[in-house]
Amino acid sequence: MKILLLYPNMRGLYMLPTAIAIFSALLKQDNHEVKLFDTTYWEFPENRHVHHDKYKEASLQVPPYKQSKKTVPLYTTNVYDEFNHEVATFEPDLIACSATEDLFPYALKLLRSLRHKGKAKFLLGGVFATFAPEKAIQPPEIDMICLGEGEYPLLELCKRIEKGQSYTDVPNLWVKQDGLVFKNKITSLTDIDNLPLIDLEIFDETRFDHPFDGKVYRTIPAETHRGCPYSCAYCNSPGQTTLYKEEQLRFLRLKSIKKVQQELLFYKNDYQAEYIIFWADTFLALSTKYLEEFAEMYASEIQLPFFCQSRPETLSEQRVRILKKAGIHKMGIGIQHGNPSFREKVIGRKVDNQLIINSLRLLADYDIKFSIDNIVGFPTETRELAFDTIHLNRLIPTNSRNMFTFAPYHGTSLRQLAEKMGYLDPETIATSYSQPSQLNMPQFSKEAIEGIRRCFIPYVLLEKERWPEIELAEKLTLEGNKKWENIVDECRERFFLSPTENN
Repeated sequence: MKILLLYPNMRGLYMLPTAIAIFSALLKQDNHEVKLFDTTYWEFPENRHVHHDKYKEASLQVPPYKQSKKTVPLYTTNVYDEFNHEVATFEPDLIACSATEDLFPYALKLLRSLRHKGKAKFLLGGVFATFAPEKAIQPPEIDMICLGEGEYPLLELCKRIEKGQSYTDVPNLWVKQDGLVFKNKITSLTDIDNLPLIDLEIFDETRFDHPFDGKVYRTIPAETHRGCPYSCAYCNSPGQTTLYKEEQLRFLRLKSIKKVQQELLFYKNDYQAEYIIFWADTFLALSTKYLEEFAEMYASEIQLPFFCQSRPETLSEQRVRILKKAGIHKMGIGIQHGNPSFREKVIGRKVDNQLIINSLRLLADYDIKFSIDNIVGFPTETRELAFDTIHLNRLIPTNSRNMFTFAPYHGTSLRQLAEKMGYLDPETIATSYSQPSQLNMPQFSKEAIEGIRRCFIPYVLLEKERWPEIELAEKLTLEGNKKWENIVDECRERFFLSPTENN
């Protein structure tokens, strides 16, 4: 069979998609012909202004970084015409797309742009299809959706299509046929220790280039485990756990050290990786014994800088010492909000502010760089509560902070709260966390949320006597924009190195 994998990415938004690389490896292992259409290097005509990395650099959430020695291709042709050409020339039997909720509309636009779909069936997978299946299956252009993990269902589907057999009963799939929708239950979990090495050949070489702390590295994402034991109300990872628990399956799984070692050596030796990013939601949701074994293996055989993300309460001096031994370069730490009561009751994160401060000072003491993730615009939040996040960030020693907008993703309890309180139309498809708020809250308007988001770094870095001046820069007006640009220029000059000074 011929399978066209579609990744409808926005420029500068997401790095190399591991799921796509896994699917390609599995399909090729079964002797299928695979091609990838990755929209990362095109601009969608209707969204030329959207560039996540540029926004973060402009708002000082990341340091300026040196350009890669390689020229990143930025295609100027029409993305819809190119997709039509790819489908017409390749003539796939199946177009399989993995999309998050914010990317789903672009997948649909690409599909609707097809002048001749040919014999190809269209399969949509990913978290949007998993948590909003009724919405995902609705468009007439979509033939099937996959709920949950897609490795085994995709392989079984291709076998059935190739043999001319019915596939209306393939587990995890919802299939349209003869005016009916066949809704099959989730019945399987992927054995992550028995997956083949991911297929990296399908990506453009520059897809590996990724900036970290002011420098561009040849970066490859790696997996140690799937799932997260925590229950944050803004995240759909808890929904995965619940979904599989209903089928008496445990979603949280750990990959063996031997398998992790095999994959990392492959990335280092065969693909000349310069940097590894471990993409687990909470990397330190591991036993100390596993972490020690990992660190010993990594320090002796891999010896590449790496990034991972975790939570403050998963840090201890022992664990920080182990990470340092392994050779960690940088961590992403989610605190999300600065008010302990709001953080516990609304966001579902029970942790003391002093514990957060002490944990992050541990990283600073061990000279481990880290960035802090924050979110503004939660349901029921106020401008005053948002300033608690600013106050907490002022107490933490780092030069890298992110301020994201709450995104009302399907499968999260906070989306349900937003709908219940009338802040959000139930039909809304959530945009990226890097876009303006979609909530209509009387106590905290969209404009006020965006003003806090863009002025977050100046509020954290500048003296409190300057806050009345920064408040003027929150206004989304010509005068406010000019004030914001001047303040950002001052902060950049005072607190950040220039790109040529970064090492």
